[in-house]
Amino acid sequence: MKKLKTGTPLMGIVIGAGFAAVAILIMVIGFWRALLLLALFGIGYFLGTVENKQEFIKDTVNKIVPAKEAKVIDIKSEIAREQDSRQAAEAPAETAEADKPKENDNIEDGE
Repeated sequence: MKKLKTGTPLMGIVIGAGFAAVAILIMVIGFWRALLLLALFGIGYFLGTVENKQEFIKDTVNKIVPAKEAKVIDIKSEIAREQDSRQAAEAPAETAEADKPKENDNIEDGE
């Protein structure tokens, strides 16, 4: 098995034979049936290589389903908080504009 590494001629033959087998399956039983057969084989092989199936299933479920301690976000309160922070940020800008001298105030009467 030491010779069966990526880039070796033996690995090329193995991969070529695998693709030839898939091509024969598609021609003999059809595309969708061959796809189903290969998918089920892949799932079976994957689960067969997992040493601790119970731990694997727990880890997979924990990745999909959030933990109980996860904070639930209330969208309405978050939107209201966002709007309040925007209004607070805009309020000082409006007062700063009111304090600026207008262009007409700098023009002298002599012109």
